[in-house]
Amino acid sequence: MSTLLYRLGRACFRRRGLVSATWLVVLAAVVTLMVTVGGQFDDEFTIPGSESQIALDRLREASPAAAGASAQLVFVAPEGEAVTAPQYARAITETVAAAGEVDSVGAVLDPFQSQAISADGRAALASVQYETEAIGLAEDALEQLQASTAAAQDAGLRVEVGGNAFATTAVTIGPMEFIGVGVAVLVLVLTFGSLLAAGMNLLTAVVGIGVGLGGLLAVSGAITLSSTAPTLALMIGLAVGIDYALFILSRHRSQLVEGMDPAESAGRATGTAGSAVVFAGLTVVIALAGLSVVGIPFLTVMGLGAAGTVLVAVLVALTLLPALMGFAGRRLRPPAHSKAARREEALAEHAGAPARTGGARWGQFVTRRPGLVVAVTVLGLLVMSIPALQLRLALPDNGTAAPETAERQAYDAVSEFFGPGLNGPLLVLLDGLEPATAQQSAGAVAAAIGGTPTGQPGEFTGGLDDVAYAAPQLLPDGTTAIVQVVPASGPQEEATSALVGDIRDLAPELETQIGADIAVTGQTAVAIDVSDRLADALLPFALVVVGLALILLLLVFRSILVPLKAALGFLLSVGASFGAVVAVFQWGWLSGLLGVPTTGPVISFMPIILMAVLFGLAMDYEVFLVSRMREEYVHGGAPTASVVAGMRHAARVVVAAALIMFSVFASFVTIDDVIVKAIAFGLAFGVLIDAFVVRMTLVPAVLALVGRSAWWLPRWLDRALPDLDVEGARLTERAATERAPEPVAG
Repeated sequence: MSTLLYRLGRACFRRRGLVSATWLVVLAAVVTLMVTVGGQFDDEFTIPGSESQIALDRLREASPAAAGASAQLVFVAPEGEAVTAPQYARAITETVAAAGEVDSVGAVLDPFQSQAISADGRAALASVQYETEAIGLAEDALEQLQASTAAAQDAGLRVEVGGNAFATTAVTIGPMEFIGVGVAVLVLVLTFGSLLAAGMNLLTAVVGIGVGLGGLLAVSGAITLSSTAPTLALMIGLAVGIDYALFILSRHRSQLVEGMDPAESAGRATGTAGSAVVFAGLTVVIALAGLSVVGIPFLTVMGLGAAGTVLVAVLVALTLLPALMGFAGRRLRPPAHSKAARREEALAEHAGAPARTGGARWGQFVTRRPGLVVAVTVLGLLVMSIPALQLRLALPDNGTAAPETAERQAYDAVSEFFGPGLNGPLLVLLDGLEPATAQQSAGAVAAAIGGTPTGQPGEFTGGLDDVAYAAPQLLPDGTTAIVQVVPASGPQEEATSALVGDIRDLAPELETQIGADIAVTGQTAVAIDVSDRLADALLPFALVVVGLALILLLLVFRSILVPLKAALGFLLSVGASFGAVVAVFQWGWLSGLLGVPTTGPVISFMPIILMAVLFGLAMDYEVFLVSRMREEYVHGGAPTASVVAGMRHAARVVVAAALIMFSVFASFVTIDDVIVKAIAFGLAFGVLIDAFVVRMTLVPAVLALVGRSAWWLPRWLDRALPDLDVEGARLTERAATERAPEPVAG
C-alpha cells in the first residue's frame, strides 16, 4: 500500500496544476448540481416491513385524510374563568371555522362537539386534520394556522398551535458552530508554527466538505434525506478532513527538516502517513456504511451520506494536499533556528535520546508503573460507564423542542390540561370488517382496549393498563375502522411502549372475535418500532465493529495482543461516552449549561452512530501512536523505550488531531436540535476519552506491561496474513538501497 500511495503522492506533486484544476472543476460541478437539482428534506421516520408501517400505508390507501398530518389548537381561558363562557365559546367557534379554511386542512373538530374540554373547564382542544402528510405542507403552514386564531386571541384566550404537523426537525447552522473551526485554526497554527501550513490544511478540509456535502445535497431530490443527515456529514467531514491533512502534512514537514527533497518528501509522507489515513478513513466509511444493515431508510441515508463525505476527505488528503505541497515547495520547511525547526530536529534523533517533548515525558510517566496506571484507568472508565446501564432510546417529538417554540408550548399545554397521552395517541387499524357489523366490531375492540364507561365522567372499567380512553371511528369504505387509543402516559415513556406490546398481544384474540386484521400504527407506534429495531441492532452492530477492528489491526500490526487491547479500549471509550450522554440528556446533569431543552430518552439512533464514528477515530489514533512504537521496536529498540519513543514522535500530532476533533464536535452542541446536540456531545466527549485516556494513557501502559509479548504473532499466521506495509518499511528499504554506494569493480 505504501508504495502505491508513494507513487500517487509524487505524481500529484509533479502534476499539481492538473490535480488542483480537476478538484476545482469537481467542486464547481457539485455546487451547480446542488443549486439546480437539489431537493428538500424529509424528516419522516419510517421502518419498512414493521407492523406499524404496513398498517400506516394501508390506512393511507383506505383514508388519506385519516393518515395525513394533524395539528392541535389549544384554547386556554384566563385564570378563574372557563372556555364555556359565551364570549369565549363564540370566539372558539369562529376560530374553528377560520381554521377549516386554511390551505390543505380537511377538517377541524369543534371541541364543544367532541367534548374536548378540560376537567376544570379552563381549556378546550380543537383537532385539525390535514389532507396531506407533513412533508406536503407549505412552508408557512404553521403561520397560516396561527393567523386563523385571531378571533380567539382578540377575545382574551391564550391559543397554542402545535401537533405532529409542526414537529421540530429543521436544523439551522449558525455562527456558533464555526467556533470549532476557529479553534481548529488556532491548534493548527500552534502545531505547525506556520500560517501557510495551517491554511493549506484548512483549505483541503473545506474543499472536501464542499464536494462531499454538496454531492449529498445534490442528490436530495432523488433520495429521502433528513435535515440531520447534512449536519452530521458536515460535522464529521470537517473534523476528519482537517485531521487527515494534519497527519500527512506533519510528516512532510518533519522530512523537510531532515533535508529531504520536497517531491520525495511528498511521496514519502503520502506513502507512510497516507497509509494510516487510508486505513482510518476506510474504518469510518465501513462503520458508517454498515448502518444500512439495520434496514431503516433514514438511518441508511444518514450513514452513507457521512461515509461519502469521509471518503472524499481521504481522497482530497491523498491527491490535492500533495499538489498543494508542490506549489508551496520548500516554504513549508520550518525556518532554521525556529522553535518548530528545533522541535522537528529533536524528533529526528534516535529513540534513545533524552526526552525533550511533553509526549515523551508523559510516556515515561505512564510506563514507570504500568500496572497501577492500567488498573486506575480501567476502573475509572468502568465507573464512568455505569450510567449507560440505564440507557433509554426514543425518537424526538415536540416535547424535546426548545421551550420557546410554538410546538413545545402547545405540547406542554395539552399535557397540562388533557394529559400527556394526547400528544402521542395510538391508532389501532381494523381491516377487512363485515360492513353490516363494522361499527359494532370497532366498538368491541375499543371496549376491550380502553374499558367500558362506568357512567362517571372519565371513568372506565376493564381494558388495558395505561389507557386514558379508546374511541372507534368507521372509515368511509365501510370495511376499515380505526380505534384511537390515548395512553395515560407520554409518547416517550416506557409505559406507552408497554401498551403497544399489550395491544399486539391482545390482537390475535380480538381478530378471532371480529373476523378482521388488527394492527397498531400511528406516528407514536412507528417511533416505538424504530427505537426497538435500533436497540435490537446495537449489540450485533457492536460485535461487527469490534470484529472489524480485530481483523484490521491484526493486518496492520501483525500482533495478537495489540488488536485485543485496541478493541477493549474502544469498548471502554464507548461505554464512558454512553454514560456521559445518559447523565446529561436523561438525568439532567449540566443540562442548563449545555442548553438541553428537556431530559428524557436518548435519541434512538445516537448510540449506533456514535459507535460507528468513534470506532474510526479510535483506530485513527491507535494507528498513529502504535505504528511509531512498533517501528522503533522493529528497528531494535527495547519494548518500553520503543513505547516512549513512539509517544515522543506521535503524541503531539495526536493531541492536535484530538483537540481539533473535540472543538469541531463541541461547537455543534450549541445547535438547538436535540438530535445533533446529543450526537455532537457524545462524539466530543468520546474523542477526549479515547485520545487522552485510552490511546495516550492506557495503550502505552499496557504495551509496557506486556513487553515483547505485545508484538507476538504465530509463524503460521504471519505467513498467511498479507503485508499491508502501513508503516512504509519498503520505502525505507528502497531509500537505503538508493543511498548505498555502487560496488567497486575488480
